[in-house]
Amino acid sequence: MRSLTRTTRRHTVIAVSAACLIVPLAACTPDDGPRPAASATSKDGAAPYAPKNDGKRDGRLDERLDRTTILELQEEMKGKRLTSKELTQAYLDRIHRLNPRLNAVVTVNPDALDLARKSDELRRTGEERGPLEGIPVLIKDNIDTADRQPTTAGSTALLHSRPAQDAFLVKKLRDAGAVILGKANMSEWANFRSPEQTAGWSATGGQTRNPYVLDRSPCGSSSGSAVAAAAALAAVTIGSETDGSIVCPASVTSTVGIKPTLGMVSRSGMIPITSRHDTAGPIARNTTDAALALWAIHGSDTADTATSDADTALPSDYREVLDPNALRGKRIGVWRKGHTGIDPDVDRTFDAAVQRLRALGATVVEGADVADSKDMMQKDMLPAVLTEFKHDLNAYLAATPGPHPKNLTELITFNKRNATVEMPKFGQELFEMADKTDGDVNAPAYRQHRSAATRQARQAIDGVLAHHRLDAIVTPTGIAAPTVEALEPTPFESSTRNSAVAGYPHITVPAGYARDTLPLGVSFLGTRYSDANLLSYAYAFEKATPVRKAPTYLPTLPGRS
Repeated sequence: MRSLTRTTRRHTVIAVSAACLIVPLAACTPDDGPRPAASATSKDGAAPYAPKNDGKRDGRLDERLDRTTILELQEEMKGKRLTSKELTQAYLDRIHRLNPRLNAVVTVNPDALDLARKSDELRRTGEERGPLEGIPVLIKDNIDTADRQPTTAGSTALLHSRPAQDAFLVKKLRDAGAVILGKANMSEWANFRSPEQTAGWSATGGQTRNPYVLDRSPCGSSSGSAVAAAAALAAVTIGSETDGSIVCPASVTSTVGIKPTLGMVSRSGMIPITSRHDTAGPIARNTTDAALALWAIHGSDTADTATSDADTALPSDYREVLDPNALRGKRIGVWRKGHTGIDPDVDRTFDAAVQRLRALGATVVEGADVADSKDMMQKDMLPAVLTEFKHDLNAYLAATPGPHPKNLTELITFNKRNATVEMPKFGQELFEMADKTDGDVNAPAYRQHRSAATRQARQAIDGVLAHHRLDAIVTPTGIAAPTVEALEPTPFESSTRNSAVAGYPHITVPAGYARDTLPLGVSFLGTRYSDANLLSYAYAFEKATPVRKAPTYLPTLPGRS
């Protein structure tokens, strides 16, 4: 769940919210807890991302990684000008060089180079598996891999967790040829442990840093996935979202984030908050790479009934959505209420975006404001999510092999016993509130809360779309990133909650910068399974508005606190 700052006090942030690098993790491991994971070092005990530069080609490649697309990398590998092993090593070198400042990558896969060599051999024999053949991908640390990497959700409680199989989406990535490069840091337990949680902090990975200004928030909970994508630590990354956890960090790191329709991507093998909101999605430096990754991971999974229609929910070829003229003749509603008139940089950037939509041939419809969701959040969503969290997390923990807490009650006890490591900054109030529920998702009271929350969220979006006869809604994604520890409240209302509760898609794309330094994004929202259309609008906007620039890695914003 999203947490840009710890601004909203308990009565609101509770509802939906979300510095030990794993190599030296022993220094911050609880006395009675697990030791550093085997995946943190290679077979001979050396760091698996030890730098290696065999010649000028590697150096030139590193310089290009920030602006090179997956399609361009594939062309180079097909043309035998580049190998997956060289590409993987180049990303490992960048992680080695940049991650100490960013804490975006919590684990690197000790088998990554072996996987890359296998990909090169398959390419040599004409046995390419799919569109991501040989492409290194980082995935969020709440997504299972049945390899030598742990899946921890940022908690030392799960360092000895050993998932029996890959998450369904990881299987899809491997089937498409991807090299699983490692795990990205995240807000611990996806920002659903405490209302005072700091975005991007976990006990296993420390504080993720925004690559544009290092003392600025990376938002959460897919903090590491967004920062790693922005800093070109992988070709593309996978995050997950319950409410804003993909699009918020993408917005503040000048990346493209896709929160798909609920059920587009399987959640099997993903540490849950709630199956009624959770979804994985890609984060990339451009819409083409993000679309390619979404096509690779979407699909029906018999273990996740919500995905029954996923196989046919997107066109067969992702290139069908890459249309620079996609906005021509479309009716795009403008959502300003609660988002503009708050910050001059946001206003300036959004006004320019709306003008660009007009220039691209869209009919811009003002007044397409989506209703505020605060009442629904407190009355119905919070009780529903707390019940779902206990139910879904208990099921995941009970089914996952390895010595670790087997339910939420045991997890709460573990955190209390290891409070120095697990709770040096904030508590576990949300855990305790959830554990007091019965976790019964068949109870009439729960079902009433869930039905009311989902119905209101869907009506809020679908009502605006129908009333104005719109193809999509556009709005600022959020404000510029505040400092990591900022406590000042902001009046900017959530741009993500109704989409999250409704299970509808939401895509953010870079739109500009505050003070010429801090990224700002613009969001495209729509109804269920409008993902392909939203992607085409985001692509057309991006092509006409190429504002993204490489991170600056400033320690702080000049002249500002």
